[in-house]
Amino acid sequence: MHKQIEKIKNNDSSPKIIKNVFNQNEIDQFLNLYNELPITVHNKKQNVIKKRWLIEYGKDLEKIFYERVKNEIGDFKYDNLKTDDGKDILGLFQESYNPIGLHIDGGFNFEDLIYKQTLIPLTPKGSTIIFKNRFYGKSTNFTIDKKELEIKNLNYGQNKRSSDHIGMFGDKPFDEKVHKQYLNHEKIENLIGLEIELIYEWEVGSMLIFDRTNLHCSSSVIDGKKIGLTTFTKK
Repeated sequence: MHKQIEKIKNNDSSPKIIKNVFNQNEIDQFLNLYNELPITVHNKKQNVIKKRWLIEYGKDLEKIFYERVKNEIGDFKYDNLKTDDGKDILGLFQESYNPIGLHIDGGFNFEDLIYKQTLIPLTPKGSTIIFKNRFYGKSTNFTIDKKELEIKNLNYGQNKRSSDHIGMFGDKPFDEKVHKQYLNHEKIENLIGLEIELIYEWEVGSMLIFDRTNLHCSSSVIDGKKIGLTTFTKK
């Protein structure tokens, strides 16, 4: 677990949606930036493309982005891993056709005072589920899939796999109607004890802000592809 848990908890807050943060011209700049960036990961099995926002790309947009985020969460430092030569990565673009499973983005260094993460939709179709439940460990994919749990040899920046959440939040069965409508890509047994805090319906121009300790995942409602920009922060 993180060594500064009490300080992290002091910064905990409810997720919030900020509307009309970016205008259409700025959204177009983000999409142009996405198209210019080299591919970091192309996982054909999961049908997802990831691109890191490298610091030498989109300098004017970086200033706009930093100020808009700072205006909402106060002073922060980026915590999006590093390039091979030690430079900061400003965020992660993700183009996906399938929903992303249950996880947290707690980072990879227990010394860090992790803070907020942001999600900026660049396409209109999609939704994200934020749970009230929190986990104060490193970045983790939560699963009960036996094959997934056997994965141990992880590369830099990959989430560990764990079923530690089972029993951690009680044994209340997850709501079957909500599961069918929003989360049918997850086994309902993997959601035991979890309670939804927010369902964020993607809206271009808006920004979702939530704590890096919140369990969350995509909803199963995807129409074609979706593209979003995520940034992780620390104090």
